[in-house]
Amino acid sequence: MTRFVDTAAEAVSEITDGATVLIGGFGNAGQADAGLALLIKERRVAKIICSFPRQSDSWHFDEAYRAGEIELELVPQGNLAERIRAAGAGIGGFFTPTGYATQLAEGKEVREIDGKHYVLESPIHGDVALIKAYAADPWGNLVYRKTARNFGPIMAAAAKQSIVQVDEVLETPLDPEVVVTPGIYTDVVVQVPTVSGEMQRRASAAVGNN
Repeated sequence: MTRFVDTAAEAVSEITDGATVLIGGFGNAGQADAGLALLIKERRVAKIICSFPRQSDSWHFDEAYRAGEIELELVPQGNLAERIRAAGAGIGGFFTPTGYATQLAEGKEVREIDGKHYVLESPIHGDVALIKAYAADPWGNLVYRKTARNFGPIMAAAAKQSIVQVDEVLETPLDPEVVVTPGIYTDVVVQVPTVSGEMQRRASAAVGNN
């Protein structure tokens, strides 16, 4: 049963120390002084698994990594997505050619299949997934906007608990044909309207009044 809460602080209040947290987004190791970067700055992240660990403003990750205070597991983007999807689908592992004969394959099982070489990759399970969706209906069914759909649905399925931030909570159920993440994967929902969401609602209202 999906639980709706009033604040983001209440939504994340039950996350415990040592939890594996799945977080979508391309700035995987944090950007500047916001979001995940602040957790890294405060040394609250022991390990990060991502495909893009560093950019010009990832200085908190860079400092922690060079000091040996955070562990990094680098995973190609496609492998990362499939490892998360495999966890949600109950798949115990899969073979992929990506990474074969590179440092990323060291210590992993390799196999030749039909003349091609593959590396065995394991699923990534989460204790918690922090999901950004566009809207939730009263049953916790979700729809997304644009790239938020890339990792949100598979992370919701791969985690024991999904905590979802939405721009809007609908008063009526979504049409089943448009549901992306079924409410069975949604545990906690908090409404935090964004600027883009507010602009979209105003535009829709303006169109409706014309």
